Amino acid sequence: MTGSRDLEPSQIPFFPNVFFSNQFRARAQWPNPSTDLSSQTAIVTGSNIGLGYEAAVQLLGLKLSYLIIAVRSLSKGEAAASTMRKQYPKAKIEVWLLDMCSYESIQAFAKRVDTSLARIDIVILNAGLARLEYHKVEKTGHEEALQVNYLSTILLVILLLPILKAKGPPGQPAHLTISSAALTLICQFAQKDKTPLFPALDDSKNFDRRDTYQVSKVLAQMFLWNLVDYVSADDVIINLADPAFVRGTNIARDVEGGMAKVLYYLVGLVAGRTPKIGASCYIDAVVNKGKESHGCFLMSIISSFPALLYTPEGKLMTQRVWDETLAEFEFADARSIIEGMKSG
Repeated sequence: MTGSRDLEPSQIPFFPNVFFSNQFRARAQWPNPSTDLSSQTAIVTGSNIGLGYEAAVQLLGLKLSYLIIAVRSLSKGEAAASTMRKQYPKAKIEVWLLDMCSYESIQAFAKRVDTSLARIDIVILNAGLARLEYHKVEKTGHEEALQVNYLSTILLVILLLPILKAKGPPGQPAHLTISSAALTLICQFAQKDKTPLFPALDDSKNFDRRDTYQVSKVLAQMFLWNLVDYVSADDVIINLADPAFVRGTNIARDVEGGMAKVLYYLVGLVAGRTPKIGASCYIDAVVNKGKESHGCFLMSIISSFPALLYTPEGKLMTQRVWDETLAEFEFADARSIIEGMKSG
């Protein structure tokens, strides 16, 4: 199987070629109408609004039996669940607390998954953000996009892996999809030469509203590059899916001022995908795609990673990101968990 690591880095200009092809020409890969997720259990993070909500609804539309809405606000999660329950009364829908700015919350969530669920088939890690101004997570000291989009997401991945391996569908691997972005292909990664890397990304002087977001997504690609050497596609299929630019989501929650909001709305109206089409990329990743997508970056099809990752410099960076990440998660014994996936 040819995965993203095996492909040649793309030489096609991102603007306008890749952007317009991915944004406007790519078509939704809908599941076969006969697809039946009865008896299956799924977790979708950030699923009270936007892409996460739409992804959850699409899973329920495929007869999903049990849905976990993982959100930081239980009241907002319950409001979303109430709407879903009216539309899909036969499904079991629960709202679980998950604060992606808190390692303690992530550990508690993973423990609840392990102790409360007899089976887990699908995980979609959709929760994320793009900040226009610098924000620091006081609990961890990290810049917020780095924290939510990368560090907390990867910690949750690591903690869920052995659970997914043990409680996946009988005779089949579980699916885990991480939200990614085509914009990683043009990431400048201004701090890429800094050692150690994370303190440089946390420094408010280095914050850049575009690069900071893109870097947080590239880091996940770098970590996955190494992670798949430890995780068999026979146990858990892990991939990254790009929903493209989608209108009507809350990812750019920092946009302020009447004119700025109007402009953002108009750009989304003209160029943005609907949440239904954007979320279909997640559903494609967890329902349609199989072992061939393990460790891959999906932009409707299996695509290459940013060119940096294929260079000698990028490979050294990838290893540095791996080492710094596992050092960050020493408190959770992350390295032993990952090594256990390979030997178990």
